[in-house]
Amino acid sequence: MGSTRARIAIDAMGGDHAPTEVVAGALKAQEELGVEILLVGNPQQIEDSLRLQDAIGRVCKGQLEIVPSEGTVEMHEEPLSALKRKPNASINVAMNLVKKQQADAVVSAGHSGAAMAAALLRLGRLPGIDRPAIGAVLPTMIAGTSVLILDVGANVDCRPKFLEQFALMGTIYSQCVLGVAEPKIGLLNIGEEPCKGNDAAVRTHQLLVDNPNIPFVGNAEGRDVLSGKFDVIVCDGFVGNVLLKFAEAVGEVVVQVLKEELVKGLQHQINDPLLQKSLQGFKQRVDHVEHGGGLLLGVAGVCIISHGSSQATSIFNAIRLAKGAVDNQVLERIRSSNRESALEQEALTVDS
Repeated sequence: MGSTRARIAIDAMGGDHAPTEVVAGALKAQEELGVEILLVGNPQQIEDSLRLQDAIGRVCKGQLEIVPSEGTVEMHEEPLSALKRKPNASINVAMNLVKKQQADAVVSAGHSGAAMAAALLRLGRLPGIDRPAIGAVLPTMIAGTSVLILDVGANVDCRPKFLEQFALMGTIYSQCVLGVAEPKIGLLNIGEEPCKGNDAAVRTHQLLVDNPNIPFVGNAEGRDVLSGKFDVIVCDGFVGNVLLKFAEAVGEVVVQVLKEELVKGLQHQINDPLLQKSLQGFKQRVDHVEHGGGLLLGVAGVCIISHGSSQATSIFNAIRLAKGAVDNQVLERIRSSNRESALEQEALTVDS
């Protein structure tokens, strides 16, 4: 695109706390990450939010731009019909910016179904990918490590070949963005043995074993998800979404219980700076806010889908996630890997 600085289009009208918290997170990202921000939404509301942040005078010209849009897709609306009725809705306009190469990525905390539908309609799928998947990063029990789970909501029902594609995309993302040189890929199942699970699980297991581009190490049981044994875990969107929300709830419960118990046992030390620092570090490891959202892998553009309840910190982290995907050329690497797989498949067909 002729620019060394990532340009991120933000759906400023998406989410429970839009546009105020979205704008606050975008400003923080512009200042700390060195990205260019395109705030898509109602200009008056965005400008009012900038004034609330006392940011009008400190916004660097050329690094933050307001792109007008009309309306948004509400949470109760059916995504496809709403997108067609509202061609100038903020998520549509944001996706069009990427399609026209005026932005490198999109971040939205709005209707997740609408974001996925808009990405498919405006950007299309990458060659060789039948279904996009939403990937979410969770912390593990091993300090400094994380696990990528996909799909966590884009596809309720999945064929084995879809799960194989998720595993391939997860491998590339884990290597390029999460920095895992040799990621361990697992298939979420009810047992470790290859014969366990339903027919789809057994067939998927064999596909993963046979694919030389996927470093598959076997089935992962529920207890393995946060153990650190796996870097990527593949599952359908129904199971993945339940797993993600359960993990988020457990994290919130653990933080709350820990605070309550510390207050009981350390009433006179709770304000100790070292203790406060430890609590903050613990919260950062288990709090989903620190991860910003999920990357929609498989569409022809970088798209981050954040939580509807996202506030400034989560929006900032979502933009950081988008910047990482852009800087590490995730799309180009997935395209390249799919081309190599297609060539290998053709060679096998010719030989046979």
